[in-house]
Amino acid sequence: MRIVFLLHNAYGVGGTIRTICNLAGALADEHEVEVASVFRSREVPAFTYDPRVRLRALADLRAENPARLRDDPRAARPAGVFPRGDRKYAEYSALTDDLIGEYLADLDADVVVGTRPGLNVHIARQAPRRVVRVAQEHLTLDTHSTRLTASLRRRYPALDAVTTTTQADAAVYRRRMPGIRAAGIPNGVPSAGDAVSDGSAPVVVAAGRLAEAKRYDDLIRAFATVAAARPDWTLRLYGKGARRAALAALIEELDLGGHVELMGTVAPIEPELAKGSILAVTSSMESFGMTIVEGMRAGLPVVATDCPLGPREIVRDGVTGRLVPPRDVPAIAAALLGLIEDDERRREMGRAALAAASAYDPDAVAERHLRLFRELLDARRRPAAGPRAAVRSTATLAAGAVLTVVDTAAAAGRAAARKARARSAGR
Repeated sequence: MRIVFLLHNAYGVGGTIRTICNLAGALADEHEVEVASVFRSREVPAFTYDPRVRLRALADLRAENPARLRDDPRAARPAGVFPRGDRKYAEYSALTDDLIGEYLADLDADVVVGTRPGLNVHIARQAPRRVVRVAQEHLTLDTHSTRLTASLRRRYPALDAVTTTTQADAAVYRRRMPGIRAAGIPNGVPSAGDAVSDGSAPVVVAAGRLAEAKRYDDLIRAFATVAAARPDWTLRLYGKGARRAALAALIEELDLGGHVELMGTVAPIEPELAKGSILAVTSSMESFGMTIVEGMRAGLPVVATDCPLGPREIVRDGVTGRLVPPRDVPAIAAALLGLIEDDERRREMGRAALAAASAYDPDAVAERHLRLFRELLDARRRPAAGPRAAVRSTATLAAGAVLTVVDTAAAAGRAAARKARARSAGR
């Protein structure tokens, strides 16, 4: 199978880019994979792509490139295909419309996958009908503007399927866009290797953008209660963003200078997470919860707010962590203290989190995408069988999107066996 991913900028840093890098590498075990980057901003990608994955750029933004975008008069004209409602609209133009359209018109692939709404619209309008066209949603439908949602309603029926990072968002798509095939498939997160916590360090960790939606102010206020009861414990908050100054001021206001540290951005993050014993996630909104899975892969129990849409599908309350109401500072503090005061329970939950996180291994997640791609390809090859068969197919996609931990562990085992055979064969 030949699979193409269309990315905004495969050379940059971000959760979507990292997810596609992991997924493309896992799929490259047995399939031909290409990542087409609309923009190229640097010589070497920030993430390391599997050498079997072909990386292609459509518009080179590097200063040393003699054919820069600004030298083409089309770059000064607004985009007509890329929708205005997409947050990246200002970076697109009539030139990118043409570059993307030309690339898609000549596409020699079985499946093409878009990775943000504007690019999904390009695929819906410009990709050949012989190619299976899949849109990935890396945020949530409900967070899109009314203008963008209207564009998606108009264009998405031309797609074969939409994948979301949660089952909850897939249900939103099916409810708000009747007839759209939507399947919930989570992001893949690689193993942390040896970077696994033993649960003994008196440290709570948190990681992510210092943005309003992450509600780190709630976490810091909750930790004031924790520090009063257990002054031997500290909170390390990793990340950068617009809220850093406000959070630093709050730490000073609450006299938590010796208890809460703003650590900045660290890469890779896994060894830093493993230095803690509990992961805290206090968002008011999560489209998935990549940090939750990263923490679990490092053997950390998670205290997370039960916000829309991701945490409830990842954290099993009382088993791999604790779920508390969003914006409830006393509940966050109580959940943290409950794990801090019970060493055995904390370590048991950490072990359970580590085991459960194998369901998010990139090989297992790749198998789920392949199941969807194969079904869509098979549907293309079969003659139309009427509306009843179409209803069954949609139901199969919805049901097939959910794999149990046993299913995903088996898929990961099969993928590992394939890798071992490939290595022994000298691939």
